[in-house]
Amino acid sequence: MTVQALLPLLPEPHVLLAQCRALALLDFILDADAPTHVFVSDWCDGVDLACMDNGSGDQYAVVFDPAGVFLYGFDHESDATPWRESPRAHWPGLLDGLPASLAHYPTAPEFQFDGFFDATVCVWREKEAKSWQCGPVEFASDESDGADWLFELLTDGSADAYVSFAEDYFERSIDRDAVAAILTQAPLSRRIVSSLSPTRDFAAVARHARALGYTVQDQETAAQERQSTATS
Repeated sequence: MTVQALLPLLPEPHVLLAQCRALALLDFILDADAPTHVFVSDWCDGVDLACMDNGSGDQYAVVFDPAGVFLYGFDHESDATPWRESPRAHWPGLLDGLPASLAHYPTAPEFQFDGFFDATVCVWREKEAKSWQCGPVEFASDESDGADWLFELLTDGSADAYVSFAEDYFERSIDRDAVAAILTQAPLSRRIVSSLSPTRDFAAVARHARALGYTVQDQETAAQERQSTATS
């Protein structure tokens, strides 16, 4: 699968935003020191940013701008890597057609490596657009740009997909029900956090969740939950 096949699989922007926030919260609960997924609410001027970095040279970023969404990925082993030639060069057509409202992101310092925008996949959607768009890139049947796996958790969106990823990455069993609760935007509770990571400090997780823009269970409901647990 290359970027053309990715386009119809991407969810609507508001759903994608919620998924990115949930993935970042899940990773933070499981391992705050080495999360793969990160979400920065109000990154700049009303813009939210979601990032993935697997620590092996592959990454993606999703920028949620009032003007629309800009998404890019980098698979360092794909056929489309800019490192396939010297000096580095993007795959033909990668950024062609990128609207002016989002065109400044490939040149943003945060997305530069040694003065170059390393990307193998680029997708965008302006605010009023009805569908996701990409440049007129072309690939042979045996060529790849990384779209087939970089965004798998975003296109699948299921608890099973995240559990499969997390159990492999963190090398331990993961509570599927707790994962599902967060992916479906259930208010964060002590029970959810302890099911995922019994030793995590709930107050610290709650502060982080609020910073992400994620809803935390109110104190009254939390007290009722603790009382119910104690008497059951």
